[in-house]
Amino acid sequence: MKPEIIIGLAVLAVLNVISFSLMAYDKRCAKAGKWRVPEKTLFLATACFGGLGGVLGMTLCRHKTKHWYFRLFFPVLLAVQIALLGLGVWLLYRAK
Repeated sequence: MKPEIIIGLAVLAVLNVISFSLMAYDKRCAKAGKWRVPEKTLFLATACFGGLGGVLGMTLCRHKTKHWYFRLFFPVLLAVQIALLGLGVWLLYRAK
């Protein structure tokens, strides 16, 4: 496996953990009535290749599931990210 892919996977893992953690933290704050993470921050974390973490955070923590734009755009962002990553890997291996 190319080192670029290993580094890319590590970066993706960190971005997804951040996205998931923000969703879980915001859910805890919502239950406790504390200061909340702004929705645009949750979207930004998910849009920056944290799609899987955002979708898992929304699903597992049952957070933001009543908002149609989260239910629609988080999975769409994840699908776009998967397509872009697949294209990137294909281009990387094609350029031998």
